[in-house]
Amino acid sequence: MAHLILIGGGELKNRETMEIDGYIASLAKELAGERRACGLFIPTASHDCMPYYNTFHKVYTGEFGLKTDVALTVGRDFNAEKMRAKFEKADFLYIGGGNTVFMLEHWEKSGLLSLIKEAYACGKLICGLSAGAICWFEEMYSDSVAEGEYAMYRGLGFMKGKISPHYDERMLDFDKIVLYNKWCAWGVENRAALEIEDGKPVRSISSGGKVWFLDGTGEKMVKTQF
Repeated sequence: MAHLILIGGGELKNRETMEIDGYIASLAKELAGERRACGLFIPTASHDCMPYYNTFHKVYTGEFGLKTDVALTVGRDFNAEKMRAKFEKADFLYIGGGNTVFMLEHWEKSGLLSLIKEAYACGKLICGLSAGAICWFEEMYSDSVAEGEYAMYRGLGFMKGKISPHYDERMLDFDKIVLYNKWCAWGVENRAALEIEDGKPVRSISSGGKVWFLDGTGEKMVKTQF
């Protein structure tokens, strides 16, 4: 069963997503059973920023007692065998925020994308924040190419429609895109997450934010809190 938890945004170091992180940790512990659960952090979008991983480790180990590991692939040789072992040991993947377009291009070039796709197909619990949340959709709203200049970019296409992270900051512009493109979309605010099982949205999780479903008809916007 493909299982995604997609977080719209929020500063992990400031503990802004703790309710969501706690939910992820509880699922990981259920999956691990008697073992100590392990989360694999994938910081490609931040160009493998180690302070970002250190923050992830402090939260998931210090607050929830999980083991953590990190998948580093930027600026180094890719060892497929060692990386596969990291994926197999992990009870969940957590894909960090940053430059979404760079992340997807690097996954393809490095060989990491094949492991990501395999994990998704096998039903590995996959969580992501911002870039790590929006990459699964057909189209994603991002300023990855030029900071502050938002546009739609192609995602992996595992999920239909469009998505915007940080929706509380980008609401008006994104609503216009959805309206005139006549297509369903998701807006996930900071401190909120959308959970998807087998391609179907099942619930929203909040640390203070909201998840919205948007249906643009070309004449009006129908926006529903999920």
